[in-house]
Amino acid sequence: MPRRLASDEPCPVARAVDVIGDRWSLLIVRDAFDGTRRFSDFQRSLGMARNILSDRLRKLVEAGILATQDASDGTAYQEYVLTPQGESLFSVVVALRQWGEQHLFAPGERHSVLIDKRTGTPVATMAPQAHDGSVLLPAVTEVRKVE
Repeated sequence: MPRRLASDEPCPVARAVDVIGDRWSLLIVRDAFDGTRRFSDFQRSLGMARNILSDRLRKLVEAGILATQDASDGTAYQEYVLTPQGESLFSVVVALRQWGEQHLFAPGERHSVLIDKRTGTPVATMAPQAHDGSVLLPAVTEVRKVE
């Protein structure tokens, strides 16, 4: 069966996965949050083939998640920077990080930690909240599908 185009999907999750749902795109966005800006630095950090990196960077720029700009040091290089749309993926990356911390590491196993620079403490665990601030569990939510 042919794959549906994201623009045909009434589901926001399906559309988002089409744009950022592959391993490399998410890791590029993660590295951009960590301050990586140059092609060679992304390649060094991720260890991916140049052609794949080039393709994913192009797609992220086309999707409005990254933008290119002249290098901040005045060299002839281009840098990739998160756009406001890209920066709004921060909560997605943090949620994936926190899920990984909770489920993919043995107790006491070392891993990187996301720290609030203002306080030096780990970022609190994220959870969806109701209007009154209470934590929402899946059982008390529903998706209203488009008919």
